[in-house]
Amino acid sequence: MRRMIRIFSLLLFFCLPFGATGLASAQSTASAAGLGPRLDQAASDPALRPLKTVVVARNGRVLTERGFHGHSPSETTNIKSASKSIISALVGIAIGKGLLDGPDQKIAPILKADLPSSPDPRLNDISIGNLLSMQAGLDRMSGPNYGRWVSSRNWVRFALSQPFVDQPGGEMLYSTASTHLLSAILTKVSGRSTLALARDWLGPIEGFRIGAWERDPQGIYLGGNQMAMSARSLLAFGELYRNGGRTAEGVQVVPADWIVQSWQRRTNSRFSGDEYGYGWFTREIGGEQVHFGWGYGGQMLYIVPSLDLTVVMTSEESGPSARNGYRDLLHGLLADIIGTVRAA
Repeated sequence: MRRMIRIFSLLLFFCLPFGATGLASAQSTASAAGLGPRLDQAASDPALRPLKTVVVARNGRVLTERGFHGHSPSETTNIKSASKSIISALVGIAIGKGLLDGPDQKIAPILKADLPSSPDPRLNDISIGNLLSMQAGLDRMSGPNYGRWVSSRNWVRFALSQPFVDQPGGEMLYSTASTHLLSAILTKVSGRSTLALARDWLGPIEGFRIGAWERDPQGIYLGGNQMAMSARSLLAFGELYRNGGRTAEGVQVVPADWIVQSWQRRTNSRFSGDEYGYGWFTREIGGEQVHFGWGYGGQMLYIVPSLDLTVVMTSEESGPSARNGYRDLLHGLLADIIGTVRAA
């Protein structure tokens, strides 16, 4: 009997829309049926062996969700740098609440207690927007420098003491230190932890939850890495952005104009050529413009506005996803999903 109840509950879940009520449309049903064979193929593809989960939603309705190799969309996973998109959302909300002036606000007055004793004058030129778009000009604290940064006694001071390798507003220098400085700024201006802000400000999103989250030696939550969320929770966040910052109930959580600003091109990745805004990448996939958050190992949050589509993919975090081509395989899987949804 318990088995029958569980099966019925699962069937009911797949028939219900995400964040709404009512039966799935015939088009959604057709899309879900078409996605099945492609996801079955992905499950058996050795090149996609790190893939843990895939969740696909359209117009707020879950078309399908899959867990591979014993994983489940409800289990928490380290979403790595996909959390940079969440930091960006918190900054946008802080601006909307008047805690921050805007992207052009300079960071030095906020973080003056952690500036070097003889600061480089260019520190006075770094803005909130420069941190969001990875254009601070400071040496990167990602990649080979990440270890020595997180081994330091004060991550904020260490990041601000790095030499300039470009001018503020120059080329994109992808650095988790930039988003950590944003976490420190949010903590300073609000008097609350970044986790408390996230739980409060993003709390109205049904299904959204942050689990474990690493902190620095001063107790500041690591902006842009080491955040535990489930695929379903990440989907809930993506749905908020797809819906212009509003929940399914119509509550405006993130200012709509902030989403537009976040998806606007500010620079380009020197590694992939992808456009980058405020915590979001943009590229064409499957013939459609796609905005996405991306974390180490292949933690992906894709939003395809033209198709009202939100897709989450989580992966094992045991290896990189760019240099070995795995991220491109995930983009290819998304292209297949887009093609199936478009044809339904």
